[in-house]
Amino acid sequence: LDEKGLITSAPLFSLYLRVTKSSGFRPGTHFIRDDLSPRELVRSLQRSSARPVAKVTFPEGSHRFDMAKRLEGAGIVSAKSFLEATVDPDFLNELGIEGDSAEGYLFPSTYELFTNSDARDVVRKLVTEMDVRYQKLEARHPEGAQELRRSLNFGKREVLVLASIVEKEAAVDDERPLVASVFLNRLKDERFLPKQRLQSDATTAYGCILMPERIPSCAGYAGKVTPAMNNDAANPYSTYRHSHLPPGPIANPGEKSIEAVLAPAKTKYFYFVATGGGRHTFSETLDQHREAIRASR
Repeated sequence: LDEKGLITSAPLFSLYLRVTKSSGFRPGTHFIRDDLSPRELVRSLQRSSARPVAKVTFPEGSHRFDMAKRLEGAGIVSAKSFLEATVDPDFLNELGIEGDSAEGYLFPSTYELFTNSDARDVVRKLVTEMDVRYQKLEARHPEGAQELRRSLNFGKREVLVLASIVEKEAAVDDERPLVASVFLNRLKDERFLPKQRLQSDATTAYGCILMPERIPSCAGYAGKVTPAMNNDAANPYSTYRHSHLPPGPIANPGEKSIEAVLAPAKTKYFYFVATGGGRHTFSETLDQHREAIRASR
């Protein structure tokens, strides 16, 4: 603690610990400020319930890298330790998460969390909240869940992957079931070509965020997806070059996007284009889509 500049005197702090009979310190990684009083520091290192609580809000569609920054900014846990916990294979197995990260399973909401929390405790809380919400939605739409399982072999993971794409593509709630219907139609209908290509810029963008060093076209990526990025086969998340779903969720979806996948609108739409104000024009044919693009411009 002295070497890290967290106390002013090692001998005096040692005396304080003896006088106050302080014990019960929690081993592991701690994320603590350097302006704590001896009493506050002890409570933090003990991870006592008397230590401060901070409120943090995760907007729907946040990915785990955004969440990590918000948690660190609130003094709850370091970004590094949170991200490490989200990819720990043994921990993911304990949580029942398929895949190589907890992306998509971290429910976006407002939480009150202790400062200097254990990263695993934070991840576990967010995953538990997602489990509770998902179970309620699946119970509300059992026919939808069964149809997805029957027609596309979708389980929870696949629903969350598609819901994460809907979350990034839809801006207004009433369009989420329509956007979900477009992607499901592309997966199911043999008439859509190229077959089972979701063609979502948002999936390409996530690949550039996740593994920029492995994807040549992502060099210099600053938030805008280019045609070169979409057409780069080195990006496993490019749904322009790779069929079906991407390898995993691209964000953490909220309830309405998950529900949109479980209860999509019944349409024949294959296409949509932004028209401003967060809204889109939906089309059944490529000619209609091209006309909608011209109109939007």
